[in-house]
Amino acid sequence: MGDLAETREGEGVMDHIDRVMRALADVARGDYSPRVATGHSEDHPLGALAMGVNEMIESLAAEQEKSAVYRVELEDKIAMIETQAAAIRELSTPIIEVWQGVLCLPVVGVLDSTRSAEMTEALLTAIVEKKASCAIIDITGIQVMDTATADHFLRMAKSVKLLGSECMLTGVHPNIAQTIVHMGVELSEVVTHRSLRNALTRYLARTGHGST
Repeated sequence: MGDLAETREGEGVMDHIDRVMRALADVARGDYSPRVATGHSEDHPLGALAMGVNEMIESLAAEQEKSAVYRVELEDKIAMIETQAAAIRELSTPIIEVWQGVLCLPVVGVLDSTRSAEMTEALLTAIVEKKASCAIIDITGIQVMDTATADHFLRMAKSVKLLGSECMLTGVHPNIAQTIVHMGVELSEVVTHRSLRNALTRYLARTGHGST
């Protein structure tokens, strides 16, 4: 009888361990719902094992829930930042149709390679969409220009011409004019005018739209 009791007890222990292993396998697959059931008290080794495993699973489930909530919040914040960045890009690159077929790109602030690429892309896209024959780049809001910035405008003007449109540069500050001369930057391919009004007036008079 003693041997039979020990055998049954051993089988009970193995069944209990098997339930624990199955529960842990489910947790490893991302299922935190299983709990290990036991008929033993907390003082019994098997009861203590079940309680410890269940507490661990509950703790992992709570952390997983927190992680999911944090991930959703993080994704929402990233989406908001991307939306705000897109809005800022649109505001920093306003393209205005000042006349039928005539677009104006007012440039304000610091112009780096990234912003220059964005401006060029936006301007070229607008030229195609509006079927514009002239693009005026107004730099009245820029007080300082270095060689790289001047090169950006030159590349932008060349890109506009490749689309078959005329490109004008207006609002050149005296300091910028002196800097360009001292740097020896070649801007002969870019038509310049004192102001946006002058450029538009000259263009309309030359194309015969001034009287319409």
